[in-house]
Amino acid sequence: MHYLSVREVSEKWNLSRRRVQILCNQQRIEGAVRIGYLWAIPDTADKPKDARVVTGKYMKK
Repeated sequence: MHYLSVREVSEKWNLSRRRVQILCNQQRIEGAVRIGYLWAIPDTADKPKDARVVTGKYMKK
């Protein structure tokens, strides 16, 4: 399996490097592993879907 760095994935998915790091920390990128202080992301990993509310309605209870 071939792995990509955070920089390579950020360019591939058109996201900031910090956003990719956050997605890795939240375990939203399947197969991403931390090696020391670096993230190794499989080249076959899919970009996670946007988890923001689409309807514009926010539920507060």
